[in-house]
Amino acid sequence: MTTLAQNKKARHNFHILETFEAGIALVGTEVKSCRARSIALTDSYARLVDGELFLIGAHIAEYTQGNRNNHAPRRSRKLLMHKREIRRLTQAIEARGLTLIPLRVYLLRHNIKVELGLCKGKNVRDKREDIKKRMYDREARRALEQHRG
Repeated sequence: MTTLAQNKKARHNFHILETFEAGIALVGTEVKSCRARSIALTDSYARLVDGELFLIGAHIAEYTQGNRNNHAPRRSRKLLMHKREIRRLTQAIEARGLTLIPLRVYLLRHNIKVELGLCKGKNVRDKREDIKKRMYDREARRALEQHRG
């Protein structure tokens, strides 16, 4: 599995409750751009429209060797999942007020996949607690290393 792009801000801004894997419908020049790692997931999200899932706001740069039929960089792209998974996501989103955020785009065999996270937004206090926890963990690791060495 080769990671092509990652949404680093997602883990900072959201509590990730569950992850899902989805395929993505791309045109030829988008596939080539993704393989060249010319993709950005910041400020992107997934939305349910009429029982179908779409990735909105992801930027896939135009392919440099593409011709006049090159793709639009910020177009909405359809995500491919089983119908029962989409129904389950719909229930979770409507009942608990959660959002779907793309966490990473990766290559699985010869297919480009998107890892979606069912997320709940963090508030400022949660973010500060995460920073404190990381700091304490780092200090504990340093103390253990000094104690051993």
